[in-house]
Amino acid sequence: MTGNGRSNGQAAHLTPEERAALGKQARGSVPRSSNAEWSPAPDRRDPVEILEEQAVSRVQDLVPIRYGRMLVSPFTFYRGAAAIMAADLAPTPGSGITVQVCGDAHLSNFGLFGTPERELAFDINDFDETLPGPWEWDVKRLVASLAIAGRNNGFADADRNEVALAAVGQYRTSMWEFAGMGNLQVWYSKMAVQDGLPQLRAVLDHKTMKSAERMVEKAKTRDSLQAFEKLTHEVDGQPRIISDPPLVVPIEELFPAEDAAQFAEVFHELLRTYRRTLLGDRRHLLEDFRFADIARKVVGVGSVGTRAWIILMLGRDGGDPLFLQAKEAQASVLEPYVAKSKYANAGQRVVEGQRLMQAASDIFLGWERVDGLEGVKRDFYVRQLRDWKGSWPSEGMAPAAMAVYGRVCAQALARAHARSGDRIAIAAYLGKGDQFDRAIATFAERYADQNERDYEALQAAAEKKRIPVESGI
Repeated sequence: MTGNGRSNGQAAHLTPEERAALGKQARGSVPRSSNAEWSPAPDRRDPVEILEEQAVSRVQDLVPIRYGRMLVSPFTFYRGAAAIMAADLAPTPGSGITVQVCGDAHLSNFGLFGTPERELAFDINDFDETLPGPWEWDVKRLVASLAIAGRNNGFADADRNEVALAAVGQYRTSMWEFAGMGNLQVWYSKMAVQDGLPQLRAVLDHKTMKSAERMVEKAKTRDSLQAFEKLTHEVDGQPRIISDPPLVVPIEELFPAEDAAQFAEVFHELLRTYRRTLLGDRRHLLEDFRFADIARKVVGVGSVGTRAWIILMLGRDGGDPLFLQAKEAQASVLEPYVAKSKYANAGQRVVEGQRLMQAASDIFLGWERVDGLEGVKRDFYVRQLRDWKGSWPSEGMAPAAMAVYGRVCAQALARAHARSGDRIAIAAYLGKGDQFDRAIATFAERYADQNERDYEALQAAAEKKRIPVESGI
């Protein structure tokens, strides 16, 4: 029985009481206190070996940038270590209740974005690793990220504990709220930023509140027009993407002229065929734009080395741009430990997971598979490069601000899990007390210790020239 009240893909239609009984029953076999458990297995794999294994399928000249970004701090290491943590989470206790999980729910993978209704919302914003799996894994990854970020900022032990308890407590109380809602209420719920700002003013000091308001205003300026002004210049009367190697490299600088033309046609074809994964009205809108230019772009920390392309499209004239991003999707890092994705295309896996977990997704979100010049088929998902996107960097956050941010992230995570899994069973497992909260806070600190040891292992590998490193990029 999965956590959404379904068995063998068929709706079981259990009563709320039966669903709650499933959650309470799980406490017997997996006590909530057991979620505190963490110690490395005797046969735990070398974390550097896991990263090296991931590097094999990536663009080799970008791999040193990934290592360089991960070596900045234990927190940036953690951002790139989803595969390491997935292996560590697999043997940990679990309630057996399954949801659509993010798979990489650290605090930097939450943020602001624009909804199709042109509201500014807060939600999870990275789904590269999404799959059906144990809801506890997302909670543990989020709260461990708060512990690691707190250490990075020099928080005292007591302050980090308060931050962790605030986040897990919010997840628990939010899940109880969603458990009491009807199905449509849960589906239509979203976290509108303007609605949340008054609540923030009640708990944040003036300086921190001003910083949050600036972040919100800045996010509204981050769109295709802003990207167009920043990333393009005019060449022979036509807009072209500016070269900024190795972070942004136009296609003609990556390949000889003939290969560049062939590659551009491959992606032109991708745009034509990926449209079928969009709703009809959005296909119609996209058809009003024409392909203008393409460049490779380095993105994120954990994603560095996977193939990511930015595509310039033009509408009614040269001042009507649309920037799309086509990002390579590979198998989720969770796949060795849960059921294999039901989608043959990894891009579709990402898109379907995002649509299920997010309150509102990008209107141009879709997927396709292409044949690369090297004869390898690769899966991609496509979305707008920027659409009111913004995030609150954890560096420099005070404990009170991180506690607020952790609660907001946890609320968004609970809403995503409530949409895809059995919210009533999860709420019943969590209970009304703080036993689960305290267990996860303990786990987070224990795993932060492990993360530091793994970070030191990567440092040692760099010092011994086992891995190539390009820093400061």
